[in-house]
Amino acid sequence: MAVSPVDPTHSDIPASIVPDALPEQFPEVSGLMGHAVDKVSSVFAYGFILAMGILIFEIFMRHVFNSPTLWVHETTTFLSAIGFVFGGLYCAARDKHIRVVIFYDIVGPKMRKSLDVAISIVCMTASGFFAWAAWLMVKRATLTPTGDIHFETTGSAFNAPYPGILKLFLLVILILLVVQFLIHTINYVRKTPVMPATAKE
Repeated sequence: MAVSPVDPTHSDIPASIVPDALPEQFPEVSGLMGHAVDKVSSVFAYGFILAMGILIFEIFMRHVFNSPTLWVHETTTFLSAIGFVFGGLYCAARDKHIRVVIFYDIVGPKMRKSLDVAISIVCMTASGFFAWAAWLMVKRATLTPTGDIHFETTGSAFNAPYPGILKLFLLVILILLVVQFLIHTINYVRKTPVMPATAKE
């Protein structure tokens, strides 16, 4: 017999591992932007599958035909890198970024709300500083001293513009992180503190 996710005898088991549990709800604090990030996340997940596929292709070409490629290593590194960079925004959109909960778990709902607001402000500020640093890096990676657009390349025989594209992508993600944490801050301020289930019993 399946155990209900609201069964009080199993309140310590996360809903995601309880049989027949409902899918985890998307956090309301992330707003419409969080939903949009969640919708496009599968594109970057498929990027890892594509990277694996072209690595297998490289093994086949190298060891069967003795004809290694010039582009596989750099392309798989690029695909993996943009996936990991996007992962930071995805974690923020899912409100699953790392927290130190030694104090968070022992305080009441009002203090938790205050901590949520403070954490969001700190994360937004940090993301803003990183975005500024990324912009300085992007200027060097995408513009020549004369102001012409020229993306930084790998400098290899393949010489793809992956470094410049990756740095520009990082800047965009950091700007979106600032916006996402701003949305978190606003929604946490508006949120009514809820007493934890264990405290009500």
